[in-house]
Amino acid sequence: MKILIDNGHGIQTKGKRSPDGKLLEYAYTRELARRIVTTLKARGYDSELLVPEDDDIPLSERVRRTNAHCQALGKSNVILISLHINAAGDGTKWMNATGWSCYTCKGQTESDRLADCLYKAAEQILKNQVIRTDYARDGDPDWEENFYILRHSLCPAVLVEQFFMDNKKDLAYLISDEGKRNLIDVIVGGLESFYSLSFPFHEH
Repeated sequence: MKILIDNGHGIQTKGKRSPDGKLLEYAYTRELARRIVTTLKARGYDSELLVPEDDDIPLSERVRRTNAHCQALGKSNVILISLHINAAGDGTKWMNATGWSCYTCKGQTESDRLADCLYKAAEQILKNQVIRTDYARDGDPDWEENFYILRHSLCPAVLVEQFFMDNKKDLAYLISDEGKRNLIDVIVGGLESFYSLSFPFHEH
């Protein structure tokens, strides 16, 4: 299985930073993405960065790269996780929204099962942190939106919003060593659970 880790936005993207400038979303998600790929490779998984560049690669190109892997390997043999940091405002002032969440496209697909695995890992690892769920809409924890990268990727794909960069408490957790380590462990642990459910009799 090919595991693609996508890091949101790019160095040219305006805004997308904490009000105090301590967190730049493009740089933070790239740091996590690199560390996740390194960890997965060390555990024997075939993983790579979808966007190794610092530039803001268009969504259409991100989807093209994803679907090229799907066409080469089969869409059931590819997973995409897109890493983002949430924000409640425009980045100029502190806000109160908080929490970790995961998004899938609308409707029931394999992406929902991947999201379930990530939520279970988050509940185990992100102790004393808020985990945002949306059970009311369709009975599962993930949020549903027709984000371009989720709607057009052929493989199971989720978008993870890792807390709010314009919440002071969330920001402190995000930039801490513990916070980074835990967020990496959520992605890696969730992926390992999904893999074991999808390929119970195969070596990775």
